[in-house]
This record gives sequence, C-alpha cells and structure tokens, in this order.
Amino acid sequence: MPNPASTQPKRNKFIASVLAAGVAGAALSAGVLSDTATVNAEPVTVEAPKDNFGFADVVSQVSPAVVSVRVEQQSEPRAEMSGNFENPFGNLPEDHPLRRFFGTPDGRQMPPSMGPRGRDRPSIGQGSGFFISDDGYVVTNNHVVDNGAKYTVVMDDGKEYDAKLIGTDARTDLALLKVDSPNTKFTYVEFGDDNAARVGDWVVAVGNPFGLGGSVTAGIISARGRDIGAGPYDDFLQIDAAVNRGNSGGPAFGLDGKVIGVNTAIFSPSGGNVGIAFAIPASVAKDVVTSLRENGNVQRGWLGVQIGEVSDDIAEAIGLSSAQGAIVTLPDNETPASKAGIETGDVITGVNGETVENPRELARKIANYSPNTKVDITVFRNGESETIPVTLGNLSELDEAASLDAPRSDSSPVDPSALSGYGMTVMPAEDGQGVVVTDVDPDSSAAEKGLEAGDTIVAVNGTSVSTQSDVSKAISTASDNGRRAALFQLRNAQGQNRFVALPIERS
Repeated sequence: MPNPASTQPKRNKFIASVLAAGVAGAALSAGVLSDTATVNAEPVTVEAPKDNFGFADVVSQVSPAVVSVRVEQQSEPRAEMSGNFENPFGNLPEDHPLRRFFGTPDGRQMPPSMGPRGRDRPSIGQGSGFFISDDGYVVTNNHVVDNGAKYTVVMDDGKEYDAKLIGTDARTDLALLKVDSPNTKFTYVEFGDDNAARVGDWVVAVGNPFGLGGSVTAGIISARGRDIGAGPYDDFLQIDAAVNRGNSGGPAFGLDGKVIGVNTAIFSPSGGNVGIAFAIPASVAKDVVTSLRENGNVQRGWLGVQIGEVSDDIAEAIGLSSAQGAIVTLPDNETPASKAGIETGDVITGVNGETVENPRELARKIANYSPNTKVDITVFRNGESETIPVTLGNLSELDEAASLDAPRSDSSPVDPSALSGYGMTVMPAEDGQGVVVTDVDPDSSAAEKGLEAGDTIVAVNGTSVSTQSDVSKAISTASDNGRRAALFQLRNAQGQNRFVALPIERS
C-alpha cells in the first residue's frame, strides 16, 4: 500500500501544473491589454442590503388593514330545464342503479341539488379589499361587488362586519364599501406615489386568493402604463407577484407600506397565476375613491367624440408631420364637441397646450377635468392647426342609448361600378350619403386595410362623396397635392365610423 505522504508531492505538483497553465492562459489572453495599457470599464455593481432582507416587517404592519370581501349576489329563479343535464356519469342506462338519484319524472337526468324540489340558492362571490380610513371605508374592485345584494368584510383575525356599498366606477373597476361600527377604530393604509415607483421595484400583494384570506406574495413591478383593453383609461402597473382569483380588489404595497396599486386582473390561459398581473395605479385609485366618497359616483369631463388611432398612413394622407393625436371618427350629436365645431376627420393633437399622443391619452386628459370646465382643443384640419374652445359636459350623464342610425329612403338601387385601381366595386348609398362597397378583391390594398362589402365610403380626404366619380375626383385631388395616400372615411352597418388610408395608384 503506497505511503500517502509519498504521493502528495506528485499530486500537488500536478495541481500546480494545472493552475500554472490556467494562469499562463489568462496571461496570454490579457497580454495584449497589458501591452497597450487599455483599462476595462468598471462593471455595474449594486450594494447588497446589510441586514437580512425580507417582507415580514411590512406584512406585519399592513395585514390588519387588508380584508376579504364576501358578496352575496342577487339570485334569480332557476329556469326550467329542458333536454338532458350533462352530469359526470354521462347518460345512464335505463336499468342502471344510480339512475334513480339523477332521474326526473319524465326521465331527464340531473344532479340532486337541481331536482324538482331544489330551492334557489344565492351565489356567493369573494374578493379582497383594504381599509383607507379608521372609520371603515374599504376599497375593492367593481367587478367584486357587481350585482351584489349583501356585503361582508372579513378581517384577518376572522371577525366579520356587514358593509354597505357607497359607490362604484365601472370605467376603472373600483368600488367603495363602508363598515359602520362606531366603537371601532380600524387599522388602515394610505395610497403611495406610484409615479415614483420604477420597473424592478419590489411589491407585496396581500389578499384572499381562492378564499385563502391573509395570503401574502411578493414580486416586482415588471412594466408600467399597460393597456389591456379593459377600458378607455387603461394605465395599469404590471406586476409579477403571484396574484390569483380572489386577489381582486386587494392592495399591492411598496416596501414603505403604502398602496401603489389595486390588483384587478391577471393574464392567464388557465385561470391561475402565470406571473403576470395588473394593478390600478394608486394615483388613479386615489382620485376615483375620493370622488366616490364625496359624491357616490365619479364626475368626469366629457367631450363627446368617437376617436381612432392615427397611423403613419393616415398622417401621410392628411399631411400631418407625425403619427400622433386622435382622429375624430364621429362627433356625437348634440355633444360639447359638435356644438363647439369639432368635425369628423379632425385630428385632436392637444388639450390646453399639452400634446396628445394617442386616443387613450386624450380620454384620460379629458376625464381629469371636471364637468363644465372650458378647455382649448387643438385640432389639425385641412393641413393646418387651430384651437377650438370647448366647455366639457358630464360623462356620468351620458345617454349611451343615443342612436346613430340614419333614415333610409326608398330610392331605387343603382348598378354598382368599379373603383379603378383599388379592387373595389361601389354603388351610391340609398340615403345619398356616401357610396356602399359591394365587393372587394381579396388581393387588393383595400382588402389588406380591412375594407369589406357593406362598408360605406362617407368621405375621401374630408370631402363628402355620393358617387363613384366623387371618390375618383377626391383621390385625383389628393394626388395632385402630392399625397401618396388618400384618407377614406368609412361607416359600417352598425353606424360606426373609422378611417383608412389607401395608397394612391399612380399611372
């Protein structure tokens, strides 16, 4: 058996050789830098927290202010069933012993709870919320309390309080409840400054996921200003904390214990957490909640226009230097905009001197003003900018049932004719307002831009049209003015307007 001591020098010698080779290799790779005296830039370094990092201090302070919200929803009488009810056992044979548990007198199958003697039972929904005052005001989501008949607030220690609904705002998905308990001072939290929050900052979500009250998850802000198609005021914080069903209405805290967002939605193909959640920014929630507390609703300014995006093609077609602003597809009848003289085809580029980048920003800017406020609207029209003073209306008084249907005449139809170079066949509209597209070549630029049979061309480059020749003339005028595209104002069968820029075919 070899002496370990005798093998040690050989082993050390081998290790030393390997290390020497590594050092030599490093010297070779760094030799050029040493000879030329090049200095590498310093890498990015971040000082690690000196104390053990965790969220326990934040959670212990804020948890008593976070509640579960239980909602007993208005029940409706069960409709009489028809056909077979699909149950987990499938269609049972006539002689199957379980059939008697699922049968009805006429042989239909249904679970026992829905049998002929079953009673209507109210539906119970659950979400989250948080106190914003010691006298019992609770913030949650509108979709949590929607259609509610009774509201119960459950504390983190299990104690329950009845609550009443103060107000809701469907446009931002916020709601305010009130617990009346005169002899109780509730622990509450306050809204923070989400504008100071950065992508990468920590957030802590506390709530009631899947009915598991008092659950805590942590993550970071992963994006700001998200538009998820929920409404005209979308400006969500995207966070990657684990947020699930039941977290709705709960707070997302910064490390200072202040609420920087109200959890409202998740992105999930399965319905569970996949790491993407959306929170209403504290700056939005604070204003809405204040208005709900004072008025029971939210007072917003109202302009009264239908608007669309300004694409590069549209900007080129109308001579706008860049694709920004919001194009007016239709000023509604008898609205502040129409009364002030804002017209279809105008591009709104500013409000009170502040630039408007897109339709969503315009909606938010107008909503931030109180009703009856006078604002200066900057529009781009016929190649020039002009300012139009408008006195805003009240959005809460908007009659959403206003009809856009135009009266139809009994005039006889006219034979369709081709619109040269655009792959469209058109014919005059029955009411004389525009030309109706009757056919679109699927390989044409018109089809590529989304034109369909049934669309009505109302105007081209701001000029009203009623015949195919009117359309051709307007296109020719745009071409003579050096435009590379013509702006088509279209109206669909539902009376909704949109704008499409089609390239001008040059011979």
